[in-house]
Amino acid sequence: MKLMITGGGGFVGARLARTLLKRGTLAGQQIDRVVLTDIAPPPVDLLADTRVEARTGPLLTQTDALRTEAFDGIFHLASAVSGECELDFDLGMRSNLDSTRALLDAIRANVAAGGKVPRFVFSSSVAVFGPDAAVPMPKLVADDTLPAPQTSYGVQKLICEHLIADYTRKGYVDGRAARLMTVTVRPGRPNGAASSFFSGIIREPLAGVEAICPVSPDVSHPMSSPGRTIDGLIAVYEASREAFEGRLALNLPSINVRVGDMLDALEEVAGAKVRGLVRFERDERIAGIVANWPTGATAARAGKLGLHPHDNFADIIRQYIHDCAALPNANETLKGMN
Repeated sequence: MKLMITGGGGFVGARLARTLLKRGTLAGQQIDRVVLTDIAPPPVDLLADTRVEARTGPLLTQTDALRTEAFDGIFHLASAVSGECELDFDLGMRSNLDSTRALLDAIRANVAAGGKVPRFVFSSSVAVFGPDAAVPMPKLVADDTLPAPQTSYGVQKLICEHLIADYTRKGYVDGRAARLMTVTVRPGRPNGAASSFFSGIIREPLAGVEAICPVSPDVSHPMSSPGRTIDGLIAVYEASREAFEGRLALNLPSINVRVGDMLDALEEVAGAKVRGLVRFERDERIAGIVANWPTGATAARAGKLGLHPHDNFADIIRQYIHDCAALPNANETLKGMN
């Protein structure tokens, strides 16, 4: 079995690759090769695996070569993130929309030449939902809620969902789109995502560093842990066409939580001193973007695939601490708890 993970050098992509390589199989087939594409090389532990091949550079520059290369499965995770897309419209269109269509057309050309039809999992986003005067957004967005994105990132993700649905209808790919909830807690440095602070207000205090929260403690949002997100992507890949229930995207499970509740959970797990490192300082740009996102979500179709969220946010924090404790830099990442 030969797989590709676009965005394979990023946090979610690398974690997905590690999980698949550890499992050794996917949908009943042995994994022989995993191609990781990204603008930067993947982590060294992945490069050390003889089953891994890294291809570095923008995805848009790599798609022509894929017209003559067949894959059994593709996880398409590569994208510019929400904040970047609002600041640089051309970057978002190029990285998210143009690259996805070029990838799909390369696959279509390969299939037309006699290649296999690959299973194709696309990481969409809860950002496809938003408020609109004609169609008010419900408190909880469901699989069948009409998407009305209010960011360029959300629009690009929604367009890609529909492209994948149509390429599936035409028989070019066996496509499935999964709407990821905000993934937290992410390790490392903040990125350009407007949602980055959802991780930062947990990650930085645990490391003994002050964190700025740009929104009100009353802001609510659907979130998922990295581990449950990876479980969701794999389950969506392994689901039969019938079990996936159609061609349209499904929501991955989330825990719907307020910022204030996140900080209560942080205090429960790590103490009041750590919580005290979070300072509220409103950022109108970030707050404006977040205000147009869902406050919560449901995931009935994912539930039928056996996927469920964590019971509470404290368990997500404990999972992050557990993951960090196994790393060489644990003393730094968990310095605030010492």
